[in-house]
Amino acid sequence: MLELYILLIFMILGAIIAIEVKDMLSSVVAVGAVGLGLSMAFLVLKAPDLAITQLVVEILALIILIRATLKKDLPFSTSGRWLFNTLVTIGFIAVFLFAAWKCLKDIPEFGYPTMRVASTYLKEGLPKTGAANIVASIILDYRAYDTLGEATVLFTAVIGVLAIVRRIGRKKPGETVKEENE
Repeated sequence: MLELYILLIFMILGAIIAIEVKDMLSSVVAVGAVGLGLSMAFLVLKAPDLAITQLVVEILALIILIRATLKKDLPFSTSGRWLFNTLVTIGFIAVFLFAAWKCLKDIPEFGYPTMRVASTYLKEGLPKTGAANIVASIILDYRAYDTLGEATVLFTAVIGVLAIVRRIGRKKPGETVKEENE
């Protein structure tokens, strides 16, 4: 449980940094670090499906937010802080690799599930559900609500991406918008 507390402190610090930092790009990177911490917390809590969903949504959102902020905010390329930026990048990679090593060393060997419910799914899944394959029986019979929740998260992320990247309804630079009730 100590790993979970460390991840929670990491996420709280990342959120505070995202709020307090002056430039937008650093704030977006801090928000991405919070999402990565949440994904690792899901791994610690033995929910790898949620961790993968969180990671995919976080990466997509991070790419879109970085693309949106690079047009407005370029502090690192003009400030000459390449040594600081390099050290921060190396430090982040080191922390990420260390956390990945700590999380991934506890994964059991292939074919040996650690949870009792997984062995129940494997033994009784096909006879009880009558499905043609074990994956479909688990996803659609045993874990249907979870699958619905993940599909809802992915659908919401796609709608959010479309809302950010859409072109209709945006004001062009230099264009003035007139109100109808003027």
